Amino acid sequence: MDYLTINRQVWDTRTDQHIGSSFYDVEGWLAGKTSLNSIELDVLGDIEGKRVLHLMCHFGMDTLSMARMGAEVTGLDLSPRAIEEARKLADKAGLQATFVNGDVYSAPDLIDEQFDIVFMSYGTVGWLPDIKKWGSVVGSFLKPGGRFVFAEFHPALWMLDEEYQFVKYRYFTGSEAIIDTEGTYTDVKEEKLQTMVSWNHGLADVINALHDQNLSLKHLEEYDYSPYPIFGEREAVLGPNQWGIKGMERKLPLVYSLVMERAS
Repeated sequence: MDYLTINRQVWDTRTDQHIGSSFYDVEGWLAGKTSLNSIELDVLGDIEGKRVLHLMCHFGMDTLSMARMGAEVTGLDLSPRAIEEARKLADKAGLQATFVNGDVYSAPDLIDEQFDIVFMSYGTVGWLPDIKKWGSVVGSFLKPGGRFVFAEFHPALWMLDEEYQFVKYRYFTGSEAIIDTEGTYTDVKEEKLQTMVSWNHGLADVINALHDQNLSLKHLEEYDYSPYPIFGEREAVLGPNQWGIKGMERKLPLVYSLVMERAS
């Protein structure tokens, strides 16, 4: 199965939907609002003057939010439509950034430099089948003393079915899950079913893939809320900018943050 072609088509379509959605609120962002949440801002820290590589950057709002913080940023994404929109957004905002179209595994062939920070966030590694190869890509881009900064939905969440009612998928890395879905996670609904191919990766698999690249663990935190309202009819408001699943409030880890570092 050609998962890259399948998922590229999904994200080309989603880019067209997301760019005008209230979920992403591009107009608010252009007016100065950051797209980064407190979770990733806390683990990023002061990035002024840092060189940052953002893998799986979608249409670049988080990448450009880091540019606003004073970082020198490069974003990479599988979707050519997303990269096209990211470049337009940079021009509209008057921000400097480099955007590259390509999949994560091809990134070392497309970008020939190292960075102070490699960054990824929310809904990323689940699109990748080989977690060890992913770890090698991340490691290849980090300078001595460089950090991998990661905020991601928890693999326990992706065990649940599409309506968040019962356990359907494996926690551990295994065969692909092929999912048909009617909509995206924003307020804009798709007009037709789309097939997506994804994989779940447990925390140990993620951390070990990075540890194998001689990166050491500096931070790991789990959160009992999502900073995004993604649960549809099962959604429960837990607090300001905190959402959970009705009937499971505060019972499951929904997000985690991770920082790993290459020795100086």
